[in-house]
Amino acid sequence: MSAIQQKKYPFWLGVAACCTHPLDVMRVRMQTTVGRTTFINAVRGVLQQDGIRGLYTGLTASIFRQMTYSVTRLGAYDMLKNTMSKGGTKKLTTGDMVICASAAGALGGMAGNPADIILVRMVADPTKPADQQLRYRNALHGVYRMVREEGPSSLIRGLAPNTVRAILMNASQLVTYDFFKDAILSADLMQNGMPLHFVSSALAGTVATTICAPADVVKSRIMNMKHGVAGPGPIGLITQSLKLEGPRFLFKGWLPAWIRLTPNTICMFVFLEQLRNAVDLFRKPTLPKDQSPPS
Repeated sequence: MSAIQQKKYPFWLGVAACCTHPLDVMRVRMQTTVGRTTFINAVRGVLQQDGIRGLYTGLTASIFRQMTYSVTRLGAYDMLKNTMSKGGTKKLTTGDMVICASAAGALGGMAGNPADIILVRMVADPTKPADQQLRYRNALHGVYRMVREEGPSSLIRGLAPNTVRAILMNASQLVTYDFFKDAILSADLMQNGMPLHFVSSALAGTVATTICAPADVVKSRIMNMKHGVAGPGPIGLITQSLKLEGPRFLFKGWLPAWIRLTPNTICMFVFLEQLRNAVDLFRKPTLPKDQSPPS
């Protein structure tokens, strides 16, 4: 990777717009449902239960998650790459980028864990019996209720599978984006620009969805467990679910996750690249007034 690509960018460039929340709702619903379910059935169930509003259940938690998990992992990835490349003077290998992405993913997973729990609970809440529903009004109300009723330690529930999932997501999404982008440029198939960013991010989104699916399912189920009821750990949950549902359960919600993640990945990287270009343009030194540019 070139020195230009390794330049340090501001931390806030990790922010990306998220407009695919309804697909997040379908993903969580499918992942937390024990038994056979399909994407169409999940959509039909949400619409029958809550109408169009049901597609935006837990939207505040999704925004909260973007502002913790996404900002941390993307910002940390750029900073770690800049540090490991010594300010862009050293070319990073794929292994180096995997290390940077994995570390950034772990930091993002820890930062976003409370928001992830609230998101899973708010989305799965309407499927529970009335006496078991939590009825969080919004993400901040959910955090307040969790700390008050379950203790501060409840905010790290499911942290292990969530951190594993975040590491896999960052390593697969960010590294494969850089890999596909560099490979296409090296093969001279496309020029550096928005079309290249679009293709590279679409491929990265597909790879990331597949790699992260099992950890995502386990994370959602553990976070959705009722407080005070002893449940199996990640290994026990996997063993139990494999017996009841077979190996296909590990990829429950793959389709809505892919439909959600791929355009989100495209938007994120295209937006990020444009912001980087804007920062580079802003950083260009201005010529003195008495000096004209070379012809």
